[in-house]
Amino acid sequence: MEISDLQLPASVKAHQLIDAKTLSTTLAADVARRLRAAIATKGQACLVLSGGRSPVPFLEQLATEALDWSKVTVSLADERWVPVEHADSNAGLLARHLFQGAAAKARFVGLYRQAEQLDAAADSADQALAALPAIDVLVLGMGDDGHTASLFPGSPNLAAGLDRNNPRRCLPMLAPSVPHQRLSMTRSLLASAAFIALSVQGPGKLATLRAALAGNDLSEMPIRAFLHDPLDIYWCP
Repeated sequence: MEISDLQLPASVKAHQLIDAKTLSTTLAADVARRLRAAIATKGQACLVLSGGRSPVPFLEQLATEALDWSKVTVSLADERWVPVEHADSNAGLLARHLFQGAAAKARFVGLYRQAEQLDAAADSADQALAALPAIDVLVLGMGDDGHTASLFPGSPNLAAGLDRNNPRRCLPMLAPSVPHQRLSMTRSLLASAAFIALSVQGPGKLATLRAALAGNDLSEMPIRAFLHDPLDIYWCP
């Protein structure tokens, strides 16, 4: 089974790469090209990234791209509600693997906020995101359960998170895995990106995509919210 075997909507473009290294270099080059174009047009660019472990080679490759990083604002599609120093922090992940060398000049707008409760942290992050420039490039990932960002099936705030007309930019979300407490950009903010890439690897993720394309219930598999909008999928076996 290859990604070309899937019945993809006309708005979705598939990039099948030979291996993980080629996926990382191809995606990094495409992202950098779009950021350079945004800087040339507007004088600035905004990039929103996803965390986890699989993006590490892509982040390290992106950091080497020739780019005026001082004109780039970077944020996260989602964050674990843990301090930056915590091993599970997505902000910490970017600090270690992206914000090195010239890329350290980028402006970072993180989601984590210290607060007594997750709801208060999300409110604070929502206010901070009001200053985020229009998103030029968004890079999403996808879990085996069909979640993307921290829009998880079964999370109490999922309906609000998937509401295209929700004015909120960030909501508190609960993940089935540890750490459970998450902060996530909402679909309404994520879908505003000028270019959206979905990076997935392996036959398991291909099977998840096939299942997502076979149904319409967004709450069952939240990635469905993005599969009928303009989307570029980068996949390797």
